[in-house]
Amino acid sequence: MLRFANLSLLLLFPLSWFAPLMRASLLPIFGLSEISVISGLQSLWTTDVFLALMVTFFALVAPYLKTIGLALIHFGLMRRKLLPYLQIMGKLAMADVFLIAVYITLVKGLGMGRIETAWGLYLFTFCILASLAVGLLTAKRTVS
Repeated sequence: MLRFANLSLLLLFPLSWFAPLMRASLLPIFGLSEISVISGLQSLWTTDVFLALMVTFFALVAPYLKTIGLALIHFGLMRRKLLPYLQIMGKLAMADVFLIAVYITLVKGLGMGRIETAWGLYLFTFCILASLAVGLLTAKRTVS
């Protein structure tokens, strides 16, 4: 069951990266534009390369490497000794969901524009939390 759950994340993560996280507009009279992880990264690359590299690592690379690493452990192709390092990568990935929540709260609090959360935020959050759960259950099975 853990194998199936983890392998499904290999498909769900890329979907969540392209799904709309939020809809935003600077002024209430304009229409809302959809923002995804990928569109946000595209914008970041033109303005702040260092931040874009960090977000790319935390949003894309860390969770996907963790998922691949867990799959390798589940299929006996990687040592279980590396599981604690994979867990750290999963915790780093959770930082993205926190940052998105902070940005939404900040913009709503300042009244600068209008932001609505979209289904991609929930999918992305689900993927991160599911990855954490799969990692914890894998570790629990290892200890038993």
